[in-house]
Amino acid sequence: MNSHNDDSKVDLVQPIKRAPVLWLAVVAIFFVCVSIVTFNLWQLEHAKEHELHQAEISTTNLSKSLAQQAEDTFDEADVILVDLVERIQVDGLAPAQVDRLEKLLARHVVETEQLQGVFVYDRAGNWIVSSFGIKPPNANNADREYFKYHEQNANLGAHIGKAVRSRTTNAWVIPFSRRVNDAQGNFDGVVLATLDMKYFDRFFDRFHMDDEGAIFLSMTDGTILARRPFTDDVIGKSIAKGEMFTNYLSKSMSGTAMLTSIIDNVTRLYGYRQLEKYPLVVAAALSEESLLQEWRANSYKSLVIIVSAVIANILFGMVLVQQIRFGLQAETKMRIAQSALEKLALQDSMTGLSNRRHFERVLNIEFRRSGRRKKPLSLIMLDIDFFKSFNDAYGHFAGDQCIVAVADSLRACLNRAGDLAVRYGGEEMAIFLPDNDAEGAFALSEKIRLSILARQIPHADNPLGIVTVSLGCYSCVPDEQNTIETLIQRADAALYSAKKAGRNMSRVFE
Repeated sequence: MNSHNDDSKVDLVQPIKRAPVLWLAVVAIFFVCVSIVTFNLWQLEHAKEHELHQAEISTTNLSKSLAQQAEDTFDEADVILVDLVERIQVDGLAPAQVDRLEKLLARHVVETEQLQGVFVYDRAGNWIVSSFGIKPPNANNADREYFKYHEQNANLGAHIGKAVRSRTTNAWVIPFSRRVNDAQGNFDGVVLATLDMKYFDRFFDRFHMDDEGAIFLSMTDGTILARRPFTDDVIGKSIAKGEMFTNYLSKSMSGTAMLTSIIDNVTRLYGYRQLEKYPLVVAAALSEESLLQEWRANSYKSLVIIVSAVIANILFGMVLVQQIRFGLQAETKMRIAQSALEKLALQDSMTGLSNRRHFERVLNIEFRRSGRRKKPLSLIMLDIDFFKSFNDAYGHFAGDQCIVAVADSLRACLNRAGDLAVRYGGEEMAIFLPDNDAEGAFALSEKIRLSILARQIPHADNPLGIVTVSLGCYSCVPDEQNTIETLIQRADAALYSAKKAGRNMSRVFE
C-alpha cells in the first residue's frame, strides 16, 4: 500500500509521547538508595558529634576541677610558707626558735596531705631547720634551681620549681618556695615546701578515666610536674612543642582540643586550663578510641542495616524494573498489533492498496489543505475492460489474480510519497494525486495504462486479446463548486467517457 504522507498518516498511527518509565524507575531506585545511605551517614555523623560534644563537656569540667584542686593545693602550702617567712623575720632563728619551728613544721606536714616536707635554708644554702627533725651532715641545697632563682631574683612571690627527687626520701617532689630577706632587704635564705608526687597520683585516681586517658600538671613552659599514667621518664619532660602549647594555650587559657600526644602518640580529647594564680597548666584527656568505642559499635550495626536495606532495595528495584520492562515489551507488542490492525482496517487485503475508508479520510484532509493553499488536486478512476467476461472465461481466482496484477502495475507507476492508490470497488481502482493538475494526472494515467498493456495478460474476450484498462481524470482547486462529490463524479464521468469511446484509453473530464 502507498500510504499517504501527510495528516492522514498522523491519524493512522501516532506513537504515545510519555516519560521513559524504565529510566524513571531506575532513577527512583537510585535516589532511594542514596537517600538511605545519606540519611544514615548523616545520623552517624550527628551521633559522633554528640558523643564528642558530651566528651568536651566532661573534659572541660575535669580540667576545671583539676585547676581548682591544684590552686587549693598550692594555696595551702603557700599559707604555711608565708607564715614561716614572717616568723623567721620577726622571731629570728635562735636555737630555741629553731626547736619550736621544727615541731611546727612537723605538725604542718602531718596535717597537710600534700606536703612531703618543709625546710628553711640560710643565704648559703645550708639547712637550718626541717620538718624531718634530723639534719644530714653538711646538708646544703645551694645547687637547687629554686635556691638559685631566689638568690638571683628579688621577687618575694612564691616560686614553683621543676620536679626533683628529694635528698631526704629520694621520692619525687615538687619544690614550692619563697625568698627570705633580712632587715635591709638583702637575700637571707629560702623557705621550701616539697609537695609529694604521690599526692597528685592519689588525687588523679579519683577521676574515672579510660585505660588510655591521661591527666597532667605542668608548668607554663611545658615541663611535666605530675602525670597519670605515671612513669619516671615522663617527669620533667617538656611538651612545649606539642600542639596544646604551640597552637592553643597561646590563644586561650582554657579550652578543648583533639590532639595526638608527643609522649605516647595516643590521640585524645583534651580539656586544658592555665591557672590564673600560678604558672601552671592542668589537662584531662579521654582517648579518642574510648570516646568513640560505643559509637563505632553502633556504626557497624548501622552499616549492616544500611547495606541490607540498600541490597533489599536494589533487589526489589531489579524485580520492579524487570516487571516494567516486561510491561513495556507487552505494550509495544500490543501497539504494533494495534497498528497492524489499523493498517489492515485501511488496506485492501487482496491488493495491498488502500481501501475506500482510508481514501475518504485522506480525501477530506487533502481537500481542506488544498483549499487553504489554493493548490490543484487530481483523481484518476480506473476500470478493467470487459472484466465480467474475464471472470466468466477464466474463473474468479484468475479474476482476482488479474486485479492484483493491475494493482501491482498501478503501484509501480507511483513515484510521489503523497500519491494514494485505492481499490475503489470490485475491479475499479482510483489514484488520488494531491498537488497535481490535469496534465500531470493524464500523463500518469497513460503511464499506468501502458504498464498494464506491457504485462500482456491474456483476455480472449478483449478485442486486443490482452487485459486493458480505461481511465478517467479530473483536476480542480477545491472551492464551493468543486467538492469531494464533484471530484469523484467528474473523474467517474471521464472514465465512462473513455469506455464509451472504445476503452483502453485515458480521458480528461471536459
